[in-house]
Amino acid sequence: MLSREENQLITQTDRGTPMGDMMRRYWLPAFLTEEIPTPDCPPVQVRIMGEKLVAFRDTSGRVGLVEEACAHRGTSLYYGRNEECGLRCIYHGWKYDVDGRVLDTPAEPAGSTFAERLRHTAYPTKEIGGIGFAYMGPPDRMPLFPNYEWAQMPTEHCYVTKSYQVCNYLQGLEGECDSSHLSWLHRVFDPNQHHLYKADKAPAYETEETDFGMRLIALRTVNAEETYVRVSAFCFPNFCALPVGGGDHRLDGFEVHFYTPIDDTHSWRFDFGFKRSRAVTDADVHRRQQLGDDHKRYANADNHYLQDREMQRTVNFTGMKDFLVHDSCATESMGPLFDRGREHLGASDKAVIAVRRRMLDAAHAFERGEEPPHMVTDPELNDFRHAESIAEVIEGRDWHVQFPHLTSTVEQLLDQRDLVSRA
Repeated sequence: MLSREENQLITQTDRGTPMGDMMRRYWLPAFLTEEIPTPDCPPVQVRIMGEKLVAFRDTSGRVGLVEEACAHRGTSLYYGRNEECGLRCIYHGWKYDVDGRVLDTPAEPAGSTFAERLRHTAYPTKEIGGIGFAYMGPPDRMPLFPNYEWAQMPTEHCYVTKSYQVCNYLQGLEGECDSSHLSWLHRVFDPNQHHLYKADKAPAYETEETDFGMRLIALRTVNAEETYVRVSAFCFPNFCALPVGGGDHRLDGFEVHFYTPIDDTHSWRFDFGFKRSRAVTDADVHRRQQLGDDHKRYANADNHYLQDREMQRTVNFTGMKDFLVHDSCATESMGPLFDRGREHLGASDKAVIAVRRRMLDAAHAFERGEEPPHMVTDPELNDFRHAESIAEVIEGRDWHVQFPHLTSTVEQLLDQRDLVSRA
């Protein structure tokens, strides 16, 4: 359990709060590329980190993420004209480029230099695998985007979804750190499915602090000789790499689930998946069937997540369709901002406890003026292949021997790369 002060520290993310200012030092998922697919297409509203923003793709294809309220008199730029390499307000014609420069103030007298003295709030963006990431921190402290394996995949090998969550970001994030719920929340009654989750419903946990965050290991006994090992990675500040997409078979990639705060009681869940060996198909993106064009789930609290009690008796543990709906029901039904002073944690919560402690330590250190963890500034040290996720059955229980690359540091991985290049 957390004290009221600790709970507030890691759940409040508006500008000026410790966690809010620390999270702004990272690249955060803000929108999907498909929301602004072509140059000069209509802009889209973006609500993240307590801020109201607008994303647009200009005539040359560059992406802007700017404050929604026009700097003149506050009219929404969402209704503006996206044309001729800028977004123009419909009220008095003020025009902005992707960097926040005021290009035109046509209602001002000829020869006025007023626009040159203005700068609109604008955030740098990067598009990776279909997600638009934003950096919202101090311009002179902007880090490199970490070179994770998934961030290097061709776009056609990637799939993404975005879903609206009626709860604080941390409730969703903690669900990703919890492997034991797989044997219950996502349980199906078909004897031919998920037999590894069913074989051991109380996995043993190991956690390791890493240079990217935390490595989370769940060990399930298959039989006297074999162990089902499920390795996840919590990466600062708001996502987990998870062994999703292979059923009971060896994975051809994995998924990354991000939780970006909208405000302290709502969040966006961005799911990114990839296949190493092939392009993705529609079947890989089954979650899209659960979402409307507004990225809200058809199954939600207002309709009791479309729970079917007959399905609950005969098909699966929840009576609900799709893992996304299961997860959302579990985390949203806690309430929009859960009081962690009311919980009673057990051995199955070891990974959640470890991640919370890591986040609290980082937030306290940030308050003291220290740099956040996992700040990547040196291109020579930007190698995070070890922030990986794996699910396999191994002989015995020593996963370190089976997956030695997971225990490497950035420096060790770079040394190995140099040895290979010299061979």
